[in-house]
Amino acid sequence: MTAMQTKPLILLLALLATLSLRSPAQDAAKPQPIPLWPGVAPGEKGDIGEEKDTTKPDPKIPPEKYVTRIGNVSKPALTVFRPPADKATGAAVVVCPGGGYNILAYDLEGTEICNWLNANGVTGVLLKYRVPTRKGLERYTAPLQDVQRAIGMIRQNAAEWGIDPKRVGVLGFSAGGHLAAAVSTNYATRTYPEVDDADKQSCRPDFTVLIYPAYLTAKDDLTKLAPEIKVTKETPPAFIVQTQDDGVKVENAYTYALALKNVKVPAELHVYATGGHGYGLRPAGHTVTTWPARAAEWMASMGWLKQH
Repeated sequence: MTAMQTKPLILLLALLATLSLRSPAQDAAKPQPIPLWPGVAPGEKGDIGEEKDTTKPDPKIPPEKYVTRIGNVSKPALTVFRPPADKATGAAVVVCPGGGYNILAYDLEGTEICNWLNANGVTGVLLKYRVPTRKGLERYTAPLQDVQRAIGMIRQNAAEWGIDPKRVGVLGFSAGGHLAAAVSTNYATRTYPEVDDADKQSCRPDFTVLIYPAYLTAKDDLTKLAPEIKVTKETPPAFIVQTQDDGVKVENAYTYALALKNVKVPAELHVYATGGHGYGLRPAGHTVTTWPARAAEWMASMGWLKQH
């Protein structure tokens, strides 16, 4: 073998050795999904199909605009993203991606949000809830079971995960915003039979963050809340963001905020002129994408980010 032939072989072997050394450490460093249910989730029949990224490849989409769209979720899970120890506040937030209750925008409205929370000293708990809507059920039925279970599990494992069980919030986008509002107004009783001690914990969030929430209003009257969104004086305080040109209607934000005001629950509402829908926290040339800074300020002002 000549020197010219040997050089590429050496480079290839070096690359393979590097990958073999790095991969286990990298995998170990990544937060690993935790099954939400000890067995089959309530009502599951095994007829949903294989879970997968449903995004259709498009060479015209640049990497920074790619969105991972997870579909056919029948085995819901939690992934706990913990902040650096020197930044940790003890607060935690359940993150509910959107996707019309059909898919989950898993990076745009999930992993990227957990990384932002970590930068603010907050544990991000990414919820992979069940989609699409199950036949014969309301679109939120299975996801509401999942998020109620998730909040109970967080409080059950609070000591191990470095979380203050009295500072557990929920954050949702679009359909995930509806889910966050649904659990914020439906927590007195579980919507499924008790499974274990985690279900003995409260599933009421301590605070709520709604980013371009959908489905919060009645279908025939945008000035009224949807029947499943039952705001009371015990509903958690909320931070809400929407734009006037949002296709799912800015009234979702107005109506929920007004309902909170009427029962004297603190709410901070930010309505921007433009920005549309589905921007997550990626820069998009609209002022609305400054919402993460406003949300962090709100969480701090409400006392959620005090050092543990």
